[in-house]
Amino acid sequence: MTEQPTADFSVKPTLTGDKVLLRPFTADDVPAMGAVLDDPEVCKYTGSPAGDLTPEQLRSWYTTRNDKDDRLDLAVVDLAMGACVGEVVLYEWDAPNRSCNFRTLIGPNGRDRGLGTEACRLIVRHGFEQLGLNRIALGVYNFNPRARRAYEKVGFVSEGIEREALVHEGEWVDATYMSILAREWAVHRGRPVADDARIHTP
Repeated sequence: MTEQPTADFSVKPTLTGDKVLLRPFTADDVPAMGAVLDDPEVCKYTGSPAGDLTPEQLRSWYTTRNDKDDRLDLAVVDLAMGACVGEVVLYEWDAPNRSCNFRTLIGPNGRDRGLGTEACRLIVRHGFEQLGLNRIALGVYNFNPRARRAYEKVGFVSEGIEREALVHEGEWVDATYMSILAREWAVHRGRPVADDARIHTP
């Protein structure tokens, strides 16, 4: 097996796409992220209640993300508006196995314009090409098909179902576990052939 570079999560990069900029958090992002985390759709799809964090807890969280050397939290900035609309996170780093988990939150001001898909593609590329990861994994609740579709566009593949992982408004919701591997990324670079075929098929 070819020796890979050791991941350095202490470096907080700025990653630029066509629609979004991913950058380290600043204190100025705290109000925007507070609004994102209180958004009803974000609360539903993350299984978290609104107002779960106090303003002090929010500020403490987002002003210390750049100090962490075992995870990478970046703000998602909409280039058209110049505003923070969400976050992408690589976390639960398993150094010996060169793997980590991924999650993202996009608030209402950043939806339905492809920002989330591009942000996902940028951070996954960084994970494989700069951090030397071999596997990036995530979980998505099955009542969130939009998020699953965005992950599939980037190349995440379903691995299995966690049955009744969440109770929402009295109903049990399953979760799908997905992952993408470095060798898969090397082939399609976040644009799977099957996805391109679906996009261009009349």
